[in-house]
Amino acid sequence: MTKSFDFSPAAIAQLAHADVARALAEDVGTGDLTAGLIAPDQGASAHVLARETAVVCGQAWVQAAILALDPQAHIRWHVQDGGRCEANQVVFEVQGRAQALLTAERTALNFLQLLSAVATKTATYVAVVAGTRAAIVDTRKTLPGLRLAQKYAVRCGGGTNHRIGLYDAVLIKENHIAAAGGIAQVLQQAAKMAKEADFVEIEVETLEQLAQALDAGARMVLLDNMSVPHLHEAVRMNAAKANPAILEISGGVTLNGLRALAETGVDRISIGTLTKDVQATDYSMRFETLAGTPA
Repeated sequence: MTKSFDFSPAAIAQLAHADVARALAEDVGTGDLTAGLIAPDQGASAHVLARETAVVCGQAWVQAAILALDPQAHIRWHVQDGGRCEANQVVFEVQGRAQALLTAERTALNFLQLLSAVATKTATYVAVVAGTRAAIVDTRKTLPGLRLAQKYAVRCGGGTNHRIGLYDAVLIKENHIAAAGGIAQVLQQAAKMAKEADFVEIEVETLEQLAQALDAGARMVLLDNMSVPHLHEAVRMNAAKANPAILEISGGVTLNGLRALAETGVDRISIGTLTKDVQATDYSMRFETLAGTPA
């Protein structure tokens, strides 16, 4: 059994509920003073527009935010998670108590704009490597407390998740190698805990280190900041082995050079900017009608 998050609909719903509870506590505190100006039984209908083309992500978080404040609210989605919306397209409509919609609006849109931004950026990178064997992979460079949400968004954009945290996989880096006394030694130690991890991966910076890692039985190797010619040679070296390892690229990956990296024949390209450097997708909520105003 793996330790990684399973990203099932039930697990996502539970995750969204917990994320939203923290966000609402932060935003609402002891109560929404401005929404308190509206009569409690005032009803409203509203819709949310996308102001730009995007891959939509965050449905569970939007629903958790609205339903936490109005369990009877009705939400109708026009674009599902992973679907693409165009500028000025209605993404979802909602009917419920006006107070609840006003209070939930910012929390709901904060999640929607962040997660859509991650999904959209991921989809852009995935499109560039289409036709190669390379998968686009995320990293642990996520917003504290929102890692699982952002990793879900990467999936919605067509990307692949790396390890969730320090607990579910082994990723051996330069300092681990130095502390253990060398590549062969650290891989020998890692083999003892392989059953507890989803995978064991070792990072190398040179072709010499790659050769040592492959000779020591490495099954997954991270090629850090290697030049394109060296990456081609790394792929050739790995392919010559009877049981080739999974090769992953990391470090300094940009959109402009992405296709050339993918065409070296590596299996994975991990990119921190998928979750670290994103510009929020622009969404806007607009009220349409009011109903149920007290006499």
